[in-house]
Amino acid sequence: MRPSYGTFNQVFGIAYVVLMTNALLTVACLPLVVALFATDLSSSWPLLALLAPLCAPALVSAYTVFAVYTEEGTVDVARTFARAWRSQLRRSLAVGAPTVGVLVVLAVDVRAVWESRVGALAIPFFATVAVLTAATATLALVGVVERPEVRVRALVRAALYLAVRRWYLSAASLVVLGLLVGVVATRPAPGLGLAAAPLLYAVWANSRYAMRPVLHADAPTPVPA
Repeated sequence: MRPSYGTFNQVFGIAYVVLMTNALLTVACLPLVVALFATDLSSSWPLLALLAPLCAPALVSAYTVFAVYTEEGTVDVARTFARAWRSQLRRSLAVGAPTVGVLVVLAVDVRAVWESRVGALAIPFFATVAVLTAATATLALVGVVERPEVRVRALVRAALYLAVRRWYLSAASLVVLGLLVGVVATRPAPGLGLAAAPLLYAVWANSRYAMRPVLHADAPTPVPA
């Protein structure tokens, strides 16, 4: 059987969403991308830490594109991405900036105790806090998209609770994010041009499922005692 016109239309539609989202993600994170590949990481890490929070609005914008396309079957990628970036800039940075700050402090602490006796006890603790911080931020950014009327603090509190309670989903999202970082680090062009949107879609879908208890409009956002 020959594929129908609708099938071809759907395939090209998905390809457009993927490629356009990748392009916009690259543009939104361009300062960080340039700094990553044009500087020495050992000496430029303070600049990278300063620029890293800019990825949070880009992720929220990409998640918004995914949400609209999933619900409506079509999406104006550029307009949806730009509107989400403008409208959710402050809220997404309120998640991204503290997350990067905590991760940088933990990395510095690990470096400080690396060769000391206390490192055997402290490093596993720091690593656990880092993983929990990243998992919480991943869920919270999805909450920013799905519940724009809810305060960021409440979303982060709910995300922390669900990141622990549904740890297996959080672990899956972090593995996919780690895969994306690895692909971009080793093959920047294919990573940013092809792999970013599909892998981030998997993270978004998984995190959205993990956050289901607080994503409905009538769902309570406070974490159960």
